[in-house]
Amino acid sequence: MKKVAVLLAGGSGKRMGTSLPKQFLKIADKPIIQHSIEAFENHPNIDEICIIINADYHKEINDLVTDKNYNKVRYVLSGGKERSDSSLAAIKAYEREQNVYLIFHDAVRPFVSARIISDVINALKDGKSVAVAIPTTDTIFCLNPHETIASVPNRNLLRRAQTPQAFSYKTIKKAYDIAMSDSNFVATDDCGVVLKYLPNEAIHIIDGDESNIKITFEQDLLQGTQIADKK
Repeated sequence: MKKVAVLLAGGSGKRMGTSLPKQFLKIADKPIIQHSIEAFENHPNIDEICIIINADYHKEINDLVTDKNYNKVRYVLSGGKERSDSSLAAIKAYEREQNVYLIFHDAVRPFVSARIISDVINALKDGKSVAVAIPTTDTIFCLNPHETIASVPNRNLLRRAQTPQAFSYKTIKKAYDIAMSDSNFVATDDCGVVLKYLPNEAIHIIDGDESNIKITFEQDLLQGTQIADKK
């Protein structure tokens, strides 16, 4: 089975407060998305890469891929308004192959490790759908509509989600096919789609890493720089 890394980079970066999408901001003299591409480009068990990007930034990505000679990048595709539109773009791109694993990763998680990627691939080989997560050390409050505490979940059963999230093509395609026929479908992450529309499909957790951060806010750039300096 072919292993395809799908880098989701369709965001506008509005929460970062910059005119440039956050995936193009630099950490350690490289655009964030370059770190992410290289994590999968350099992994021996990744066969190819599919990048989903805002339609206005195809040239920037294509120039980067050409300049750095990233041989595994096969597709640069346009995303849509919702995150699910980006996942659907990748699913459509591989509809004639299907004998693939799709490994969805937030392009603004630039420090995904080779260990995490390997663990995801090994779980896929065992026929599992896979999510990456880390334990929560904080107590979590569940609120009611009045914004007062309704419950305090057992944190031993809670995990903070990261990416990659990975599935066989047939599994993720089936989940989205059902979702698209639901008039009440609300965009969520890919695990959420599989969990809701294929409830009998177990999604197995592998351990993430505290360094596998998502660059969302300006302060995350500082943390990212600190992580990059340690590598």
